[in-house]
Parts: sequence; structure tokens; C-alpha cells
Amino acid sequence: MRKLMVATLLAGATVATPALAQDVGPTFTGPRVEAILGYDHVGAGSDIDNDDGRDDQSIDGLLYGIGAGYDVNLGSAVVGVEGEWTDSTAKSDRYDLTDQFGFGRVSQGRDLYIGARAGILANPQTLVYVKGGYTNSKLNVLAGNTNDTTDTSFKLDGWRVGAGVERAINTNTFAKLEYRYSNYTDAHIDYMDGGTSSDFDIDTDRHQVVASVGWRF
Repeated sequence: MRKLMVATLLAGATVATPALAQDVGPTFTGPRVEAILGYDHVGAGSDIDNDDGRDDQSIDGLLYGIGAGYDVNLGSAVVGVEGEWTDSTAKSDRYDLTDQFGFGRVSQGRDLYIGARAGILANPQTLVYVKGGYTNSKLNVLAGNTNDTTDTSFKLDGWRVGAGVERAINTNTFAKLEYRYSNYTDAHIDYMDGGTSSDFDIDTDRHQVVASVGWRF
């Protein structure tokens, strides 16, 4: 009887161990949420020609926000969809209304992004990926000779590409390091009185290096 009980326990442990290992291992699949923090640089694109040496053609600041996504593990590859809401501290530090990268004195406002990503598993805990999608950004106009913002803003439409590395900390938590480049090609103005201008062409570049920490469900 004792030998039978030992044999039964050993058989149960043999079956349970692979299942337990599978449960605790990182899977890079399912829904996720994350907090985002990083460096933000916004400037004139290659089509902007501004010869006035007084003008700032770029602004820099701290990027912060939240993101969410859903991934599917295909074995050695992972594909998914994702979205973000971010804001930034980047703004002009000039005290006149000279023409800065085609907009005048501005501060960077909120940014909305939706896109997809695809990557390969470098090892069971590390995902290397590329991403791309649509981005809509807001630039707030700075009024007069102060740093006060007005309700007038530029709304920019463009595209984003990027690449990064995601590392599973444990079953549910992860950390990411990512670079992304955005180019905005269309814009319109939202005026203080509620009016909106017609669309016009622009060329504005954006470079970001961000780190994220998140939770996978």
C-alpha cells in the first residue's frame, strides 16, 4: 500500500510540474496596460525652410502617459494592437511671436496613437519588436509675451514607426524600452470661438525615447 501511495504521488508530481511551469512562465499574450515616461523632441521637418537665426525650430521635454494593448503569441513571434494617450512638457522658451517651425510660439499638448506591433522572441523572457500606426497630436499656441496658453490649438495628423525591447519581469509584469519617430503631414486650427480652419499641409518631426512598466492580464 505504501509503495502504491508513493508511486501515485510521484506520478501526480510528474503531471503537475510541466503545467505549473507553463502557468508561471511569461507568455507575451493577452491584454496589457502600462505607464509611459521618456524624452520628447518636436521640430521642423526637412521641408521647412526657416533662415531666421532667432527662431527656435525645436522644443524638448518630458513625455508621460498611459498605454494599452492586446498581444497574441504565435510561438517564436508575437503580434498585437496597441493605443496610447500621452502628454508632454515640451514648449518654446522664446518671448516673441516669431515663426517657430511653422507654428509660432507653442507648447506640446496631448498625443493619441493607435497602431500595431510585431516581434520575435529573443528568449522566453525577451521580445524584440517593431511598431507602426496613426498619431494625432495637439500644439497649444502661447499668447502674447507670456507663457499662458490659449484655447487656440493646432491639431496634427501623421504616422509613427518605432522599435523596442520588452522584458518579462514575472508572469504579469513587464518593462519596455522603445524609440519611435513620428511625422505629421496634415493640420487644422481650432480657434477660441469654436471655429475650425480648413486642413493644410505641414512637415513636423517628432523623436521619442521612452521606458514603460506594465501589467499583463
